[in-house]
Amino acid sequence: MARFRLLGAAAGLLAAAAGLGVAEALAALITAPSPVVAVGTWAIDTSPQGLTNWAIEHFRANDKKVLVSGVLATIAVIAAVAGAVGVTARRVAIGLSTAVGAVGVLAVATVRGATGSPLVRIVPAVAALAVSTGSLLWLLASMRTPQPPADAPAGDQPGAVGAGPLGRREFVRAFSTVGAVAVAGGLVREIGRSGDRIGVVSALPPAAGPAPTVRNADFALPGLSRYFTSNADFYRVDTAIVVPVLDAGNWRLRIDGMVSNPLTITYEQLLASRLIERDVTLTCVSNEVGGDLIGNARWLGLPIRELLAAAGPKPGADAVRSMSVDGWTAGTPLSALTDPGRDAILAVGMNGVPLPAEHGYPVRMVVPGLYGFVSATKWVTHLEVTRFDAFEAYWTKRGWAARAPIKTEARLELPVPYTEIRPGPTTIAGVAWAQHRGISKVEVQVDSQPWRTASLAPWNNPDTWRQWRLDWDAPQGSHALTVRATDGTGAVQTETNAAPVPDGASGYHSVISQVLR
Repeated sequence: MARFRLLGAAAGLLAAAAGLGVAEALAALITAPSPVVAVGTWAIDTSPQGLTNWAIEHFRANDKKVLVSGVLATIAVIAAVAGAVGVTARRVAIGLSTAVGAVGVLAVATVRGATGSPLVRIVPAVAALAVSTGSLLWLLASMRTPQPPADAPAGDQPGAVGAGPLGRREFVRAFSTVGAVAVAGGLVREIGRSGDRIGVVSALPPAAGPAPTVRNADFALPGLSRYFTSNADFYRVDTAIVVPVLDAGNWRLRIDGMVSNPLTITYEQLLASRLIERDVTLTCVSNEVGGDLIGNARWLGLPIRELLAAAGPKPGADAVRSMSVDGWTAGTPLSALTDPGRDAILAVGMNGVPLPAEHGYPVRMVVPGLYGFVSATKWVTHLEVTRFDAFEAYWTKRGWAARAPIKTEARLELPVPYTEIRPGPTTIAGVAWAQHRGISKVEVQVDSQPWRTASLAPWNNPDTWRQWRLDWDAPQGSHALTVRATDGTGAVQTETNAAPVPDGASGYHSVISQVLR
C-alpha cells in the first residue's frame, strides 16, 4: 500500500508540474499573467502589514523568491496529497486538483495591473487546471490493474492495493508523456524570457543640465558606505513578483485627471527633451533605524514639473496619483512635483547607464525628500492629477500615511556593530540623511558621556546622505555608541522610537562595541 501511495504522490507532483509548464508557456506566448505570479501578487496584496514588514526585514531582496517558493511548495504539497489519496479515492484527488486550479484562475482574473480581455488572461490558468487534473487522472489510471477489487466503493477507481503487479508499459508511457509536457512548457517559457530584453536602449543622451562634480564626499574608510551606491548594491523594495520588462519603443506616459490639456509622451520624446542629472538618496519607509534600505545614485531624467506645466493642473488639485505598469499606485503632493527648488524627475538613467529593469526601466519617478512609497514609482505609465481626498494609493489603503517626508536619521557603520576591536585610536563613522533639508551636524555619544560633534564630509548636497566620522580612543570594555543628526533647518533628530508604520521609523541608532584587552 505504501508503495502505491508514494507513486500516487509522485503522479500528483508530475501532473502539477505539467500543468504549470503549460501555463507558463502559454503566458509567455500570449503575454498573459502567470498563475503562480498572480497568486503571489494576491498574497502580497492581502497579507497583514506585520507579515509584509517581517518579510522585507528578514528576506530583503530575496522576499519575492521566498514568496514564489512558498507558492510552489504549497502547490507541490497539495498535489502530492491529491496523488497519494487518489490511489484509492479518485474523486478527492479531482477535487483537490480542481480547487488549486480554480484559485489560479481566480487570481489571474482579478490580478491588479492586468490588461486585455479577462477571457484571454485566464487561458493559461484554465489550461493549467485542465492539464494538471487530466494528467493526474491518466497517471492514476496507469497504476490500475486489469481487475480492480470487487468490493470497491461506487464512483471511486481503486489502485493496485493488493491486486497484483503494475501495468508497467502504461505506467511508463503515462509518466514519460506527462514529464515531457512539463519540460517542454518550461523550455518554451525560458525561450520567451530570452526575448524579453528586446527594445532595451544601450545608451543615453548627455545631460543638458549635468550634476555638479562631487568633491570630497567620501572619507574612503574601509567598511563605510560610499557616497554613490552601485546599481548592483542598490536596495530594491516593491510588490512585483516578476520584474516587468517593457519595450522602450512601446512605452507611453499618460498625464490626465484635473488638467486642462491631457497629454501622452513617448520614450523617444522623453530622451529628446532637456534632461538633467541629479544626485538623490532614496529611502524606503520600511527602513528600520540603522537599516540599509537606502542608497544614493546619480539620476538622469526630465523634470516632472515641465510636463505638469504643459498639462495645466486645475485649481483645487493637490496630488498626483502615479501608476506602475503592474497596477501599483502612489500618491505624491502636487507641490513636491511642481516646486522649482525640488528637482523631481522622470528618470531614465541611473549612475550613467539606462535604468536596470529591477529599478524601473524604462522610466521611474525620483522625488527628493519623500519616502519611496509616496513618490518613487517604478515602471511608471500614468500620472493622474487629482486630490488626496479623492483616492487611496496602494499603501495608504493598508494603513500607511498619505504624505511621508523623510525623517532625519543617522546610521553608525564603524566600528562594525557588535564586533570586537582593539583598544586605542579608533574611528567611529557612518552616514546621515535628511533629504531636501540636508545635514548640518552629527553627534556621537559613548556610553553616558557628553555628546561629541563629529566631522562631516565637506560635500553637502541636501538631497543626499552625508558621511561623518569621529576619532575615539577606545578603552577596554563594552561600550554603547549612539549617534544623532541635525538637519539643515537646525532641527535635531528625534530620540522617540517609532516603528516604520505609518510614516517611517525614528529614534537614535545605538550599537554595542566590545573593546578587547
